[in-house]
Amino acid sequence: MMEQAEQQRAAGAQTGIMVALALAMLLASLGTSIANIALPMLIEAFSASFAQVQSVVISYLVALTISVVIAGRLGDTYGLKRVLVGGLVVFATASILCAVAKNLWFLSAARALQGIGAACLMTLAMALMRQTASETRVGRAMGLLGTVSALGTALGPSLGGLLIPVTGWPGIFWVQVPLAMLALILALITLPGGGVGRETKEKARSTRRWFMVDGGLVRNLAINILVAAVMMTTLVVGPFYLVLALGLEARQAGLIMAVGPVVSIVSGIPAGRLVDVWGNGPVLALGLILLTVGALLLAFVPNLMGAIGYLLSISVLTPGYQLFQAANNTAALADVPKDRRGTVSGLLTLSRNVGLIAGASLMGAVFTFGVGSGPLTAATAPDVAAGMRLTFLLASATMVAAIGIAFGPPFGTDRRNALVSHRQDVSDPRATVDKTPDPASGQT
Repeated sequence: MMEQAEQQRAAGAQTGIMVALALAMLLASLGTSIANIALPMLIEAFSASFAQVQSVVISYLVALTISVVIAGRLGDTYGLKRVLVGGLVVFATASILCAVAKNLWFLSAARALQGIGAACLMTLAMALMRQTASETRVGRAMGLLGTVSALGTALGPSLGGLLIPVTGWPGIFWVQVPLAMLALILALITLPGGGVGRETKEKARSTRRWFMVDGGLVRNLAINILVAAVMMTTLVVGPFYLVLALGLEARQAGLIMAVGPVVSIVSGIPAGRLVDVWGNGPVLALGLILLTVGALLLAFVPNLMGAIGYLLSISVLTPGYQLFQAANNTAALADVPKDRRGTVSGLLTLSRNVGLIAGASLMGAVFTFGVGSGPLTAATAPDVAAGMRLTFLLASATMVAAIGIAFGPPFGTDRRNALVSHRQDVSDPRATVDKTPDPASGQT
């Protein structure tokens, strides 16, 4: 009876931890998308140009991208919980500063501060989820974070659209304050530990940056960049295709574009469960195959079947992305010592952001080239369809390259962690051996 009660307490504690970390991830992703809907009102409120108000979005993303690895390193050095809590305080404070901003430049600076806080939330939520989840549920936990991230991104514009008519643009920032405070309270109550010992601090400071030469992690990061670039391509090219080639109204195009995030929300946790059952390798392979097929479908099927073809293609591509995310994140963190999980989580977030930027810029340039000369708004439907076809043919080739990187020959000190299950046989005495690398050897 006592053992059963203890198991119930442990399950309750784990649930509390997962809720706290999921809410932290939700805040970071919500901050990424919620301000976009307010840009037209900010133009009017501050008598600014579109290029000027874009700084409200860009300052957040740039600060987030720059800070993720630093946040992870700080977590490894001073304790994951401590830095996450600090990130929540920074995020909540920055949200208040955003809401009371009296000019655009103050608002942009406050958004940059919010991005720094978000970097702590996004990076350390992943590291803490890996650290606290049981070995048989790591994939499920990572899938939950993927689901919450997609939910926050999808929820931002719709929540902002509901708040702005009632509260004005400051409401989109005020609403984040109680959410951040709730996450802070949950983190303080549920998360284990508050700091790290002197030995761990010295080890984190003095150890060589082994992750830059570890072949397995380099694979994870490289593939993460390529996949994120392809996913961003759908967000950049999709609206132009739906409006200019298919002639849909903006509202109709928005509803169709919302299908991708909805599919992500639905498929995130099941993707994580598959990782727990099948292991990283098979799920990673399935995810990359679906991404390849989905990109290839986007190159041809929408031109044949219109909006239905677009929805069909996205419905193949998006589950592939969630399968990939669950497997790749689990694999990247599988054998990482506790004192380096924050840094590696930061690198994963950094590589994703680099991929998003590449998808928006490079693949956007490919689309423009495929459409032809002249402004996009003056392009004919066949021209836009040609640009769509060229862009996603390149995207499918990019996914083939990702498969080659994932399952190609080993290089460097390659742990091959993307090809094996993260689960260990606890009955095997070797599973209890400390895998922490010797700082003097530089080996993993």
